[in-house]
Formats: sequence, C-alpha cells, structure tokens
Amino acid sequence: MSVYTNPASGAAEHAAAYVTAVLDLLGHRDPLAVLGETPVLLSRAIDGLSAAQLRQAERPGKWSITQILQHLADSEIASGWRIRQILAHDRPTLTGYDQDLWAERLRYDQADPNLALEQFGVLRRANLRLLVRASPDELKRVGVHVERGEESLEHLCRLYAGHDLLHLRQIERVRRVVGQSG
Repeated sequence: MSVYTNPASGAAEHAAAYVTAVLDLLGHRDPLAVLGETPVLLSRAIDGLSAAQLRQAERPGKWSITQILQHLADSEIASGWRIRQILAHDRPTLTGYDQDLWAERLRYDQADPNLALEQFGVLRRANLRLLVRASPDELKRVGVHVERGEESLEHLCRLYAGHDLLHLRQIERVRRVVGQSG
C-alpha cells in the first residue's frame, strides 16, 4: 500500500505518514494559492483527452481520471463541511470517510468527468471564500479528527492543498499511460 493511500480505518502510524507525505508535496508553497489554481490546472490536465481515455485506468485496480475528478469533487464536500464545522463550532469532531467505499458505492466509474470538474470548481470557490476571509485567529481554530486528532483550520488548508497536488500528479501519470493507448 502506498503512503498516499488514505484508508478510513488506517492505523495512526499510517495516518501520520500520509499527512507527512501530502504536506511534503506542498512544501513551502502558499496553500491558498494552490487551492485557488487547482480548478484551472485540472481543466488543463484533461484537455484533449477523449471520453474513453478519461475512463481508462492506468492499470487494473487503479482509478481513472474520471474517478479521480469525482473523488476531488466529493472530497471538496467533506472539506467544506469540516471548514464550516471548525469556523462555527468549538472543537468539533471531524469524521473520516473511506474514499474507496465512496468510489465504489457512489459509482465514480459512471461519473461524468465534466460535471465532476464543474462540481469541484463551484465547491472550491465557496470553500476558498471562507478560507480567504478567515482571520488569523480563526485559522488557529481546531477540530478533532477521529483518526488524526486535533487539526487547525490552517493545517487543513495545507493538507487540502497537498491533496490537490497529489491528485494533479496522479492525473499526469494516468494521462501519460492512457495517452499512449489512445
């Protein structure tokens, strides 16, 4: 299992390794800038691919670009809930979710990639608006993630930006593979 695999019921050590790896992808970049540019970068990343290429996984058991796009849209729903919980409540509990179960049961393989990209963009703009408006004190507010423990809104911004970079890299990798077959 890759360090970037994020199972809902992963051990604390795996959760910590995942967070570290994703934050390392971000490095010293401004997380709000990364969050703001991701919708445009996603559009560019899929430009010119056919419907068949968007639905083709790089290999069996891996996600297609369509599935990645739907994952990003649904992740933005979860992120938006967490952002709002932290801003509105004191030390709220932040639940995790099983991304693979969501992909299976919400039928990511049947998603419309253009609609997923549109959903992601709308949700991201709404969430980014809240983050940009947040005061320094509000960014220090915390939620208590059931798997990872206490996390500030500032930390989550960095984590979400790293998550974007992770999936942009994944899409580039899949695109190289499916581009050779199509």
